[in-house]
Amino acid sequence: MTAPPLPREVSRAFDALPAPIGKRLLQVRALIFATAAAHDDVGPLTETLKWGEPAYLTDETGSGSTIRLGRVKDSDRAAILVNCRTTLVDTFRERFPDQFEYRQTRALLLPVSGALPKQQLTVCLSLALTYHLDRRVRKAR
Repeated sequence: MTAPPLPREVSRAFDALPAPIGKRLLQVRALIFATAAAHDDVGPLTETLKWGEPAYLTDETGSGSTIRLGRVKDSDRAAILVNCRTTLVDTFRERFPDQFEYRQTRALLLPVSGALPKQQLTVCLSLALTYHLDRRVRKAR
């Protein structure tokens, strides 16, 4: 599955980023859509802006936690941002302690050059896109 065309306002948000960060985050965007398509439970994604940054929501199914793409202060890296009230970044850190740089409970940071670690990122994105499903299953036990 290829990612859908960029909505105009989301395209502007990517264009406003420094070019290397925007380019890297467009690669992540494609991976978000591919990961979502691989999960029947996720359903279609809503692509919008949250706090001026591209955001990906599972509005229709409510399966996941919002994923935002942007940058964090004092960093020249691309950032995948999640709700800081989730356990997502802790889970990412647990699974991939040396693969990525993290910021508190909010962000996974990626270098803007080199190969994108697609396999590890797919795991992280999948965890975010199914976060509420996983929690519902645990509560039901």
